[in-house]
Amino acid sequence: MKIGVSATGKDLESLMDSRFGRCNYFILVDPDTEEFEAMDNPGVSAGGGAGIQAAQAVMKQGAEAVITGHCGPNAFDVLAAGGIKIYQASEKSIEEVLELYKKGELKEVTTPGKANRGKGSR
Repeated sequence: MKIGVSATGKDLESLMDSRFGRCNYFILVDPDTEEFEAMDNPGVSAGGGAGIQAAQAVMKQGAEAVITGHCGPNAFDVLAAGGIKIYQASEKSIEEVLELYKKGELKEVTTPGKANRGKGSR
């Protein structure tokens, strides 16, 4: 299984970015082995449709779930249509977020929106 985590950097010590469509990177990680790869987010500099581009890129890399702070309606629709589960976390390191995921302590997001944006999000 591969999970896409919105990230501020390219390793597991990086902080999760609360923004999905405009995060700088995605860390694609296997939660069982913690093997990972980092990818640039193609939506970060998009004039419009950032969430859609980000969602398509993560799906193309084989992610079965994503972890982020805020997932807007366009990205949410693309991910949901692709059968990708969306989990919400606060801005912690990727390692910490993965541990919360493994323990089943992350909330699955079932609707898009801004209600639960993380502290310091843009």
